[in-house]
Amino acid sequence: MDEDERITLVIEFHRSQGIDLPNSTLHATIHVVVENQIALDVETVVETEARLIRQGLDRHEVIHAIGAVLTDKLHSALTSRDKFDESQYRLRLKKLSAKRWKKGKW
Repeated sequence: MDEDERITLVIEFHRSQGIDLPNSTLHATIHVVVENQIALDVETVVETEARLIRQGLDRHEVIHAIGAVLTDKLHSALTSRDKFDESQYRLRLKKLSAKRWKKGKW
């Protein structure tokens, strides 16, 4: 399945759950990026997913938590004109916990 189809499926899932998003395409794109990282077995992302699930988050919430870290790092790279710092992304994922996520401190 190509990425456009996956993005469409994520948008449809959120709609079916009654989740209204201000920018559903962007939201779904981040979902797909995180899902791709998991499918590609990106070690830190896979470890973070497993850890957050063990800590009590459901998989959808885990995708949001990882996506929030990714989005924050992308925003930093875009606004500072620096390149995306993958080591900082991995470090932030390693520090991410269900407790921090629920407190909005990811």
